[in-house]
Parts: sequence; C-alpha cells; structure tokens
Amino acid sequence: MNAPEHNPAATRALDAVADYYTQKLRRFGATPLGVDWPNRLNQELRFVQLLKLCDFSRPRTLNDVGCGYGALRALLSQRHRRARIDYRGTDVSEAMVAAARRRWRHRGDCAFEVAAGATRLADYSLASGIFNVKLDCPLPAWEALVARTLADLQRHSRLGWAVNFIVPPAPGQASPPQLYRPPPEHWLTHLAQHQPGAEVTLLHGYGLPEYTLLVHAHAPPGSTSRPIDR
Repeated sequence: MNAPEHNPAATRALDAVADYYTQKLRRFGATPLGVDWPNRLNQELRFVQLLKLCDFSRPRTLNDVGCGYGALRALLSQRHRRARIDYRGTDVSEAMVAAARRRWRHRGDCAFEVAAGATRLADYSLASGIFNVKLDCPLPAWEALVARTLADLQRHSRLGWAVNFIVPPAPGQASPPQLYRPPPEHWLTHLAQHQPGAEVTLLHGYGLPEYTLLVHAHAPPGSTSRPIDR
C-alpha cells in the first residue's frame, strides 16, 4: 500500500500487515502458503487476471506492489519469456523483500525494495491481494488507506494498473473480521468519482472467490466500466 503519510492508524495497520506476512514467511518459507495461498495453481490464476491488463508486445516497465517473495516474476518468466520487462517489486515486509532478492539475485531486469507502494513511474502497476488482510484495523481507516493506495497506483502508472479484492460473504455466511471483503460497486463508484478519465474493467467468475479491477489510465472520453465473466 502507499505511504501512510504520517497517519498513525495507517502506520499501525501497515506495521501489523508487515509482521503478519513476515510470520507467514518464517513458518512456510517462500511458497504460496507463505503469502496465504493454498497452492500455486490458485496463486497463478490470480496473477493471470492481473496480467490481462498488460501488453508486452514491446518493452515495458512493471511495478509489483506487495510483491512478497517475487512469485509474479516467476510467472512472467514462464508465460512471457520473450518479453522485455523491467520489473520492480515492493513490499512492506523486509523479510519478504530479502527472500525475493535472494531468489532473483541473478536477474538484472528486476529489483526489490522495502516500501509501502510503488517507488517509480512505470507503464503498469499490479497489486495482488494487498487489501485482503486488514487484521484489527478499523474499517474507515482501512478504506481510507485503500483509497490512497489506488490514487498512488494511478500516479505511478502510465498505461494502467490492476488490483483485486475478496468477494463479500454470501447472506448468512460467516467471515473472519480480519478480512476485507467489499462489494465491487463500492470501489467502482469510487473510481468513477475520483478517476473519471479511466476505463475500468471488472473481472469475476474465474474460479476464485474474488474479483479483479483493471484500470486503463488513458481511456477515450465517455468510457464506462464493464464487467467480464472469465
């Protein structure tokens, strides 16, 4: 997420999230379980949705906000071997960044930094699952942090950016209070109000209990949000 801007609630929230994922990494290592995923297939299915934003037919720069141990970099190597991608991952967990640097130390086209958001202007910015675990952060403070993060992604992305959220619980379904599960309409409305020049695509129905927002930064006038079932 983006910098807390000296907001005490945001600082506490980010510190708690950093510790949460550091403990996951220590327990499970640089594996999907180390970033709260049950298996690699599910993890990669999410990455595939985020990457639908990107056109790699020419050299591109890419920010990976909340990069963890660099799993997205691995998928890029598998699915886009011929693409020229200047990749930079950032994460609030120092342990995650250290693990990513060890894993990718032999590649000259990627770098990792400890940061709460993107640290440079790039063609695309992706953020996988960074909003899902709010722990005990009050909802208003968490949503204020999400809103600042979306604005930060917009500022650091020339062509577009993408994020995802867990779907709301079904009626009568219990949901752990530490999870953040907003309806799509909440952030679609927010983006329409605060980023009116962007074209937003909603992806859902792709086999995971979540949805993805693809935001093209320079849409033609009059563009509107459109849902896609995939």
